[in-house]
Amino acid sequence: MRYFLEIAYDGTRFHGWQVQPNAISVQQVLDDCLSKILREQISSTGSGRTDTGVHASQQFVHFDSVQHLDPQQVVYKLNRILPNDISAYNLYLVPDEAHARFDAFARTYHYHITLTKNPFRRYHAWYHSKPLDVAKMNEAAAILLKYEDFTTFSKVKGDTKHYRCTMYEAMWQQQGDELVFTIMANRFLRGMVRLIVGALTDVGRGKITVAQFEQMIASQDRSQASGAAPSEGLYLARVEYPEHLFQNIIPNKL
Repeated sequence: MRYFLEIAYDGTRFHGWQVQPNAISVQQVLDDCLSKILREQISSTGSGRTDTGVHASQQFVHFDSVQHLDPQQVVYKLNRILPNDISAYNLYLVPDEAHARFDAFARTYHYHITLTKNPFRRYHAWYHSKPLDVAKMNEAAAILLKYEDFTTFSKVKGDTKHYRCTMYEAMWQQQGDELVFTIMANRFLRGMVRLIVGALTDVGRGKITVAQFEQMIASQDRSQASGAAPSEGLYLARVEYPEHLFQNIIPNKL
């Protein structure tokens, strides 16, 4: 039977989501804990891969089990042995062909910039000491919705077959002493959001113009991109699936 598990994690001490040699990852820790409580070997598949230091306020994974699982019991037992920087929220029984990555039709990321130096946010937001023109940043962010090819904002490494993404939303909002960037698309390229944020903050600082930002996208040239924003401000915030995957499945909030 196939299950979807909803989790969240603080990515500060992890070398990203994906299992890798000689480094601790969220996937490795989660699989080890699931295998322990279910007493069978579990290998999970995430909705997406987050990089080193990146957080997730919502991440979905799927895994298969020979058992008919009680969602409330699994979530309870899992949270008892997971480290404090990973939490399990809900477990869903789904159709056997359901896939956490390929069935997701939209993903939302948030990027947090703190405008005041805050020692309690040092691993969870990017401290930006220079003034930023939020209106100009939003003018530039709106341009993203006009394009589909984001080669400029992609990393070279990886198994990406194409660089097209359908962008649904991209905007900055001020929340107290923080700026929060919300970006939603059907898919994202490796390192894409941090590269976009780096370029948008260059617009906000007056380093490049809005027109130059658009030229950067249109060039489809990775060498034209600004530097990537730091990982600590980035959160995978929401993953959306067709409703039929969860029909008649009641979430168990603890």
